[in-house]
Amino acid sequence: MHATTETETGPSDLRSQPPGDLAMWVFILAELLVFGIFFAAYAFARAQNPALFDHYQQTLSRASGLLNTVVLITASYFAVRALDAIRAGSRDRCVRWLAAALGMGGVFLAVKGGEFVHHFGEGVRLSSNTFYMFYLSLTFFHFMHVIMGMVILAAVAAKARAGAYSVDEHTGVETGTAYWHMVDLVWLILFPLVYVMH
Repeated sequence: MHATTETETGPSDLRSQPPGDLAMWVFILAELLVFGIFFAAYAFARAQNPALFDHYQQTLSRASGLLNTVVLITASYFAVRALDAIRAGSRDRCVRWLAAALGMGGVFLAVKGGEFVHHFGEGVRLSSNTFYMFYLSLTFFHFMHVIMGMVILAAVAAKARAGAYSVDEHTGVETGTAYWHMVDLVWLILFPLVYVMH
């Protein structure tokens, strides 16, 4: 009779690192640092001229920003369901949930793109004033991250459809959804900071 080891008695899914590829987590942390510096610079600039920021903040569509907040939260929920599906061994459901998340990403791009078109049509440019410089820079930088997130999710969906993931091996799905959650998290800070807070 042999002694029972801690490994045998512990949960089989214990991890020593976050789910997904560790390199992606390093990239995510680096991206969050960049956004954090950007947000701090915005807060500092706003403190120097709150009247200007308050005035031009009123030209933004809070309804569009709120809609896109709901859209991204919904997309993250769909991404979580996709991960749950592949962990349960359902490749088809995983693909469908990823497709739904991509659809929500497309809605976000359409709404945000409409805002950009409106502002550019009104003559708003990076050089217009300090508020618009930050607004356009922050939201366009995030816009590009949404596109990158959609490219990653599309690649993950294609691999899932091809049978590359299973109950035992789904690191790619974990990695893709982790990146998407980062994109969502950044917007959850950006929206109130730029659109709402006075």
